[in-house]
Amino acid sequence: MDVNDILGKFPYSDPFLFVDALESVTEDTVEGSYTFKGSEFFYPGHFKERPVTPGVILTECCAQIGLVAIGIYLMHKMGDGTDEAQIALSSSQMQFLLPVYPMETVKVKSEKIYFRFQKLKCKVRMYNSQGKLVCKGELSGMIKNRSNGR
Repeated sequence: MDVNDILGKFPYSDPFLFVDALESVTEDTVEGSYTFKGSEFFYPGHFKERPVTPGVILTECCAQIGLVAIGIYLMHKMGDGTDEAQIALSSSQMQFLLPVYPMETVKVKSEKIYFRFQKLKCKVRMYNSQGKLVCKGELSGMIKNRSNGR
């Protein structure tokens, strides 16, 4: 399964898809990127004079790249029907270090901590285009196949 196959199986679309590209996906790591274009729905109200990307959106971007992509890969590797995969964030612990403004490209790097009993936990890090750490943390999610109830 290549990165384009994985992107095609994402359960998101605009305006809630925060992945432009996946550079690599293995059973233990994933790297991907997204450019916040400035036209996203949240900027007009966060904040009026100087838009800043909300932390919850940075967390979502990290989850989509760092948890969902590797989850789809793992489900495929297990032969568990990624066309019907449901992936839900179950916990997050994030630390925010730098702001992300409109027109900034971020890169997310994730490492699997464990995947057992349909629960995936990853360590994620987001970097800006200068290579500075924007945020970091641990994300967990539940993955199951909708068609067979697992």
